[in-house]
Amino acid sequence: MTFMEPALHFDSRPQKAAGLRTLVAGLMLSTFAAVPLLSGMVTAAVPSPSRPVTDPRSIVSPENPLAAPIPVTDLTFTRGYQDAAWSADGKSVFVVTNLTGRYNLWRTDAEGSWPLQIVQGDDPQSSLAVSPDGQWVIYAQDKGGNEYHDLYAVKADGTASRQLTNTPEIDETGAVISADGKRLAFTIRPRGGTSTNIAILDQATGEVRQLTREKAAEFNWSVVRWAPDNRVIIANRTNIANTVASVWRIDADTGSVEEITRSPRPALITASDLSADGRTLAISSNQQTGQVRAGLFDMVTGRYRWLKPTPWEQFADGFSPDGKTMLVRTNADGRATLALVDVATGQERILPLPPGANRAATMATRAFASDNRRLLVYLASADSPGELHVVDSQTGDRRALTHFSLASLDPARLPKSSIVTYKSFDGTLISAHLVMPFNLKRDGSNPAVVIPHGGPKRQTEDYFDSTVTALASRGYVVISPNFRGSIGYGHAFQMANQKDLGGGDLKDLLAAKDFLVATGYVDAKRVGITGGSYGGYLTLMAIGRAPDAFAAAVERYGIINWTTMWQNSDGMLREYQRGLLGGDPESAAALYRQQSPLTYLPAAKAPLLALQGENDIRVPPGQTREVAAILKANGVTSETHFYPGEGHGFRKRENQTDALGRLISWFDTYLKGVNPGSAQ
Repeated sequence: MTFMEPALHFDSRPQKAAGLRTLVAGLMLSTFAAVPLLSGMVTAAVPSPSRPVTDPRSIVSPENPLAAPIPVTDLTFTRGYQDAAWSADGKSVFVVTNLTGRYNLWRTDAEGSWPLQIVQGDDPQSSLAVSPDGQWVIYAQDKGGNEYHDLYAVKADGTASRQLTNTPEIDETGAVISADGKRLAFTIRPRGGTSTNIAILDQATGEVRQLTREKAAEFNWSVVRWAPDNRVIIANRTNIANTVASVWRIDADTGSVEEITRSPRPALITASDLSADGRTLAISSNQQTGQVRAGLFDMVTGRYRWLKPTPWEQFADGFSPDGKTMLVRTNADGRATLALVDVATGQERILPLPPGANRAATMATRAFASDNRRLLVYLASADSPGELHVVDSQTGDRRALTHFSLASLDPARLPKSSIVTYKSFDGTLISAHLVMPFNLKRDGSNPAVVIPHGGPKRQTEDYFDSTVTALASRGYVVISPNFRGSIGYGHAFQMANQKDLGGGDLKDLLAAKDFLVATGYVDAKRVGITGGSYGGYLTLMAIGRAPDAFAAAVERYGIINWTTMWQNSDGMLREYQRGLLGGDPESAAALYRQQSPLTYLPAAKAPLLALQGENDIRVPPGQTREVAAILKANGVTSETHFYPGEGHGFRKRENQTDALGRLISWFDTYLKGVNPGSAQ
């Protein structure tokens, strides 16, 4: 759990500019002059994979006579997806999508058919698991975005269903079914609890028994897979910062636990799957270089086998059912390739897929069908709304299984993305996804928007984003930086904003604005900023610490006050916050003040729109109320809107439509000078 912005279209989980560094340094002097940096001053470049710096003058706005603003409703009526799973026999696919405006569970034939809805309701289903006999689908569901899930089972044909757990004060999710179908292993966490543990449910009796009892508040357990003997569970034990992890063996009968993987120093070692013979683990680890790398671990010999070196983030996904092939995802600067690895030889074969944020479409189940040949993958890029595809692992041929997007979202009409790299104030390389509108003049007159991602331990990838597309199709240049603290660029980069929140990472955003201006397209006085969750936090820090940098802002469920966050947020988030800030509000009182937007917001000038879900347990609604009170007291133009029945992000279509329309109207008003009104 992090302060990340959820994906709406699975977006919800890393050249040479003469004078650019001088421009950035000058901006730092002017925008931070009134409020000196109080902690965590970085004096040397943070290491990350080597790559060339982009010349901002090389950026071009292409001509396109088909270009036109994409209607908001076309974007929000383009369906998204949350999870998918193969049926046991490989003839069908279960998918959670919002065809009706609500994320519900549907079934479609693997060869293509009109989908059949098998669960109906206002709340989304997630964490799909299919029983070995193919009769039932297990899923988790919360209430109104409150993130306290119960487990349910529904017949694969939708004719019957039953609730497996009914515990409003306990979150139960991530079910994995034993090979004989008799028991479920899943994670549990009581309200206010800081750690997830593992429990099992007996399908015959309904009895739930907790197996692990984590004593360290910062560590969590998650289920990987049942062993073929239906007794042993393979599990990961990971700290909430996702920097230290190991793989464990749990005896489901006795509850005894044994650590399988060990490292001579703290490192991240996680498993994603267990081979059919119960011997080999698909693992990902940063223990060798600080960058996550995929490999295989033999539990009998204790021997690791790593894939060939890569400077980029790489994850083992899962095995084919026969255990002979492993799927691997390599994320190179926000664009991903999928490769198949022969488990016996280690030979890799990259699948011929178009560039983008490609990944396995299944979250907890295997991407391979039961025939060991077909793969279920999700393909998306900035100009192509995501779709599920069935890929032949032997030939590389692929076929779209879904058609989520509306006809108006033709890639030929949608703005394209490019990955740019610039140097921040200290020489650190920062990558960003830049989306250029069509038909702009290089006359320094165009508006732009900077979009920081949530997390902060997250990365903007080359996915389709409805907010970005809405803005870029309306003439806004959009840049989404992977600021220090983002994943995908190695351990040192990921940890670079610890105890320096709103410091170096904010300067990375200001350097992104400088990059935009240096292209010659953007008016420095017509740049806005928007983000959700930690991106909302950085939005508030930006208008407070650099009050002259941005002309307008939209923050979505952002943090203003780390102290009241500690007092009112979810227990697990408190532990995450402890790691980010180096303690609690008493032990790290100075940092809590220095790194809270509350300290700087009285200096804000930019008009601010704030959007918030009423049931958010990650960033409680009180944070947004604090924002509204401060801006009102200081006479800053602001508007606040709360969405009932929504948690951390907006899942219901009418709320997505309303929120996106408000955001566009806000920027049109304060960056373009267009009369306020509902965006279409």
